Amino acid sequence: MDFALDHLTVTDTTPSQLVRVAAHAGYRAVCLFMQPMEVLPRMPAFDIYGPTEERRLTKALLDDLGIGLDLAYPFTLSGRTVVETFAPALETAAYLGAKAVNVLAYDREPQRRQEVFAAFCDLALAHGLDVAVEFFPTSQVRTLDAALDLTAAYGAPGKVGVNLDLLHLVRSGAALADICAVPAEALLYAQFCDGGVAGEREGWDFEASSQRLYPGEGTFDVAGFAAALPKAIRASIEIPREDLLVAGLPVEERAARALATTRSAIQRRAG
Repeated sequence: MDFALDHLTVTDTTPSQLVRVAAHAGYRAVCLFMQPMEVLPRMPAFDIYGPTEERRLTKALLDDLGIGLDLAYPFTLSGRTVVETFAPALETAAYLGAKAVNVLAYDREPQRRQEVFAAFCDLALAHGLDVAVEFFPTSQVRTLDAALDLTAAYGAPGKVGVNLDLLHLVRSGAALADICAVPAEALLYAQFCDGGVAGEREGWDFEASSQRLYPGEGTFDVAGFAAALPKAIRASIEIPREDLLVAGLPVEERAARALATTRSAIQRRAG
């Protein structure tokens, strides 16, 4: 299995730096944040909306180094979302050649959540972008079943589906067998990491964004996860390591270690 490098794995990079690191470490693609976020204070300032130098450089590096763009973030839908405000981000994602955009849903009102999601899907698909819903136990789409319900109601299998993050799958209480029961066209993407026994729920956001484990350091069945996925699914490695970032481990080493440990965990089962 070939992997994309998720921006969270090396959150202290700009988009162009992320592409360079991915190519150097042997990844086939990246998953890219389209703008910095306050909840990710390690991410440097950058601007890729409109004809900026960082946007031009990122596009050139993607093309020259043969690196794809699997997922673009962040597309967070809430009760106050005005879908049209995502147009600059969607335009930029399409310009950079993204295959899909990633959605998190936080609207507490089910009917409005479905309607806003449908409007967002209409806009994303009009830009040639697939839509992947990432369920997350602290969002309003907390489980695999909830994400499947949301995407099925829109009715575009193969274009609108679920992003399976192994951390969220485990923390939501699901089992790997649950993946096998899902039609392949309903699953658009997968994200690999490892983790330990669940701590207090209040710490789950920090764990997800800043402190996951490399495969082999935790308790997740990483190899079983890989085996349960549809054969053709694309996948990334999403392993932010705040501890190693603070300790000064270079981005290249963090990216390479994430890839090597993930491949090793999968190969041990295959062998």
